Amino acid sequence: MHMLLYLYAERMDLQLHQLRALVAVHRTGTFTDAAAEIGVSQAAVSRSVAALEAALGVRVLRRTTRQVSLTTTGARVLTSAQRVLDEVNHLRLIATGPGGELRIGYAWGAFGKHTRTLQRQWSTAHPDLPLVMVQSNTPTAGLSEGIADLAIARKPLADNRFDAAMIGVEARYAAVATDDVLARRRTLRLRDLSRRTVAIDTLTGTTTPELLQSLGAPARIRSTRGVDEWLTLIAAGQAVGMTSEATANQNPRPGVAYRALKDAPPIPVSLVWWSDDPPSQLADLLALACAAFQANKSLPPST
Repeated sequence: MHMLLYLYAERMDLQLHQLRALVAVHRTGTFTDAAAEIGVSQAAVSRSVAALEAALGVRVLRRTTRQVSLTTTGARVLTSAQRVLDEVNHLRLIATGPGGELRIGYAWGAFGKHTRTLQRQWSTAHPDLPLVMVQSNTPTAGLSEGIADLAIARKPLADNRFDAAMIGVEARYAAVATDDVLARRRTLRLRDLSRRTVAIDTLTGTTTPELLQSLGAPARIRSTRGVDEWLTLIAAGQAVGMTSEATANQNPRPGVAYRALKDAPPIPVSLVWWSDDPPSQLADLLALACAAFQANKSLPPST
């Protein structure tokens, strides 16, 4: 399907900004938020989506007064549009060549409690190449968008364009409001979250509806977009959350208490990169990252 978009582009007035508008609307949920994300007006986003629909001859978005959702055809177009944009971003990255820093993308918590140690160790070993953390709430944490050279992943990335290496595992934590009765306890179990509404970010979060079902955890779900919205909802006592140890370490928030979940499965942490363009310093970074997790007993002995 993604190849069809290339063919369409040759015969129709398909523009990259139209594809970007569609992806942004889907990712943010509204035309207003999409406009803010890509730095244009709401009217420009509306025109871009309308022009895309006119060029393709199909509806890609279903608009109501309350929400915007993909049509069945729109869902297929979205997948291909994202791949086209990814390839364009990757092409730009190849053309510009390596910069003066090594950029690591992450969605929620970077390397967690290991972040500062890793940056200092890297600075000692590579004083002329800063290790810079870049936050991006996308499935590839900025890698496919061309703003990161590598990405930190805490959920599987089923895309053969990328290679990955596991560097460690992290404990899973619950997040509750500080005035919640659960906040009085030092540790929690999954059953403690029963009859609660769980806030999840299905785009980049480590908690999914399927995981909750497999654990027998609460079925009531509140969707959020990104760590800030997730934390705000929890602080208000409107939901509880499940997340990685890294989130608890790097995202303290007034009104939110993090508590270790004793019986929840751990979260694997991996580094991801373009399979056809691995950074030349990849081996050094992998060695430092694995050593940091091993030093804190975060890596299984058999790994």
